[in-house]
This record gives sequence, structure tokens and C-alpha cells, in this order.
Amino acid sequence: MLQYLLALCQITQRTMSTASYRQFEHKLPGKQKLFQKGNGIPVHLKGGIADALLYRATMILRVDGMAYAIYQLTMTSFPKKQDWLQFILPAVTWLNSFQLTVNQ
Repeated sequence: MLQYLLALCQITQRTMSTASYRQFEHKLPGKQKLFQKGNGIPVHLKGGIADALLYRATMILRVDGMAYAIYQLTMTSFPKKQDWLQFILPAVTWLNSFQLTVNQ
């Protein structure tokens, strides 16, 4: 078991150490030029369409969340209206019991 583990460690070391340096180009200077351009676009939108979609989705969720929070606050701040039957049924049952006692 230990042999296999050592062999695996050696294989991973070889593959990582012999990786071509050309695969990993320096992208930082290009990104710096992109984000430092003075074209009037805000920094959080200069990344492209993905940044714009993420920004819009965030704003939609924020507005929806605020609307839902305000809705919940208004619903919990006012007492729930009771149904009209809840007021009538006790009176009807009281009258029925009164009539039953009078008739007996």
C-alpha cells in the first residue's frame, strides 16, 4: 500500500514539475489595462457581460427582497381581520340553546 502511495506522489510531482510554462501566460497586465481605462464605465461593470448580468441579478434580488420585507412588516403590524361567521356562530348557538331551554 505504501509503495502505491509513494508511486502516486512521484507521478504527481513529475507531471506538475514538467508542465509547460507557456500554458500559464501572464494575464495581469492585460487586466490592468482593461480596468484602468478611462472610458466612463464603472469598475464593477468593466469585466464584460458576466459582470453586467451579475450586477443586474443582484439589484433585482435586492429590490425584491426589500419589497418582500416591507410586505411582511405591514402584514405583521396589522391584526388579521376575523371572519364575520366567527361573530355570528356564537350568537346563533346561544339562541338555539335558549330556545331549547324555553321549549322544554
